[in-house]
Amino acid sequence: MGADQSGPIPIGIIGSGSRTTRRRRLTGPGTGRNALGPLRLAFAGRTSTEDQQDPTLSIPRQLNNCRTALPDQAVIVAHFYDVESGRKKLAARGRGHGHERMAIPVPRDGGIQDLLEEASRSDRRFDAVICESIDRISRRTYIGTLIENTLEEAGVLLFAADEPIVLNGKRASQVLTRRVKQGVAEWYVLELLEKSWGGFEAHTDQGYNVGKPPYGFKPEKIPHPVPAKRAEGASKHTLVPDPVQAAVVVRVFDLRVGERMGYSAIADRLNRDLMANPAPVPVDPSRAAGRWTGSSVRDVLVNPKNTGYMVWNRRASKTDGGRHNPPEVWVWSSKPTHEALISVETFVAAQQITAGRERSRSTPGKNAADPAACRAYCFRSYLKCGICGRRMFGKTRRGVAYYACQPPAAYRAEGHPKSLWVQEEKLLKGVGDFFSLNIFTRSRKARLESGLLKAQYTRTREWESKAEALRQAIDDIEARRTRLVRKLELLEDGDGDLMRDIRQRSAALSAERNAKLDELAAHERQRPVRSCPELLDLISVGEVDLTGAPEPVLRRLFEAFRLEISYDKRSGIADCKVTLTGAAIDQQGRIAADVVAEARTGGGGAAPVSRLYGASGRIRTCDTRFRRAVLYPLSYGGVSSLAGRA
Repeated sequence: MGADQSGPIPIGIIGSGSRTTRRRRLTGPGTGRNALGPLRLAFAGRTSTEDQQDPTLSIPRQLNNCRTALPDQAVIVAHFYDVESGRKKLAARGRGHGHERMAIPVPRDGGIQDLLEEASRSDRRFDAVICESIDRISRRTYIGTLIENTLEEAGVLLFAADEPIVLNGKRASQVLTRRVKQGVAEWYVLELLEKSWGGFEAHTDQGYNVGKPPYGFKPEKIPHPVPAKRAEGASKHTLVPDPVQAAVVVRVFDLRVGERMGYSAIADRLNRDLMANPAPVPVDPSRAAGRWTGSSVRDVLVNPKNTGYMVWNRRASKTDGGRHNPPEVWVWSSKPTHEALISVETFVAAQQITAGRERSRSTPGKNAADPAACRAYCFRSYLKCGICGRRMFGKTRRGVAYYACQPPAAYRAEGHPKSLWVQEEKLLKGVGDFFSLNIFTRSRKARLESGLLKAQYTRTREWESKAEALRQAIDDIEARRTRLVRKLELLEDGDGDLMRDIRQRSAALSAERNAKLDELAAHERQRPVRSCPELLDLISVGEVDLTGAPEPVLRRLFEAFRLEISYDKRSGIADCKVTLTGAAIDQQGRIAADVVAEARTGGGGAAPVSRLYGASGRIRTCDTRFRRAVLYPLSYGGVSSLAGRA
């Protein structure tokens, strides 16, 4: 590689040491240069991400400034630079490919990682490193100092073109100046980020969208409020529903919340009619799949903008390669800013389904990913161990299907056996009886109402008692604070200590009152939801025998009715719970009708009856007499939940 000769030496740049001194101090073991040869330097450059600066201009400018600052007989023999943020951790630096998308007119020998790697070798091509300014090495003081120390340990000095290049070893003033500059650079970036964050928060609260509109919406241009930018044609964007895509979003949430379908199953349903359900188009149209996929369905379901609120900072697009941020750091608008496609409650319900199905395969049938899988298990993901709360998994022994719980010894709960099993056939009979007696029988509503009224009365009384206790506590605190203020008014010449104690006590009472007010507000938001036993009127009536139903039919029924089973080996009883909701009752009614029709035409047997079953190993199920009715309140529509035992 050709050398870059420096120009004239500016006055005051070089220290007082002679050229011989410079050569002696920079020559030593591992430098790899001849004592009489020129001083060889490596150029270290960095420019921010390509959407913030123009690397085709910034990198050449940095190189020219470094050339201008070079001492005589010094040459740049290698070029290392990156197109990336200077606030990254060192381990993540120098691994990007931003430079490949630019025609930068400077040869490149690698990035910062390649520079450090070559500096540690005995055959390195350079004796020192030069950059335009120290903040080009890193925008964070710790990372910049770490790189500087790493180079110095390898016998390589780090120079900056905007600092005096000291070659006589006297570096105290240089280090002080450099550390001050690093601190100022880091402060400047942090202040800029804080102000930028505040601007984005205000931008979000005003309802302006950042980036490509999500599926279901189209942009509506608003003239930019700044006259200068408005004159340049700049604008801002709000969201309005897309006439076709908005209906698809509603359909996706109906399938997820109503029928509890998985991402891939929803995608398959939408792909049946791509005219009515047009597939989403990514930011880069060349990457479009032309159909729905599981990931595209997930993108729709997890986007909170569908609720009418504007949300920002869902992804770390600038700092962590687009990683999804946790919901607690999202920035929400204080009120809805555009027309909602679904309610907040429906959005929350969809996320709860996702959390409940984590790491659980949602498609029916045997596991296609496991070559050894020979059968499907209808209670997969619905059955949990009543002792440890883990999902029980299917196993087959001598042709008989079981569900087992075998936690590792280190995670085994107290009283949990090494292995516990329950037979699928007996569970299926018990669950079938539970559905027959509580869902499909004509007496179901009366059976539910008798339990619901009592349960609702108990919950309401408990809620009201706690609310009244909180109000009384707040009134008591207010009375004590009032008495304290009156005493303070009567004091004419109280000493300083007494006045201080009274003020501290008043402040403590105010803090206690505010804490109780917050607790009361949180309690008010948990007001019991009205139970709706009338939802059962929308469910078909008929005799159903689930023991002969195909596994896909069973799973569709279990998903629609939110089946949850908890099997306790100690008592030998499996507790069952299903939930009817106002938001999903239409889908639940349709699925129930399909199951009843299947039982009538598909060989359904005699009406189910309650029986007591026994099994080896003291595994048993008991009758499914209705034990209790429990309301599990949600914040939308009507809710009816049934709990019993199988």
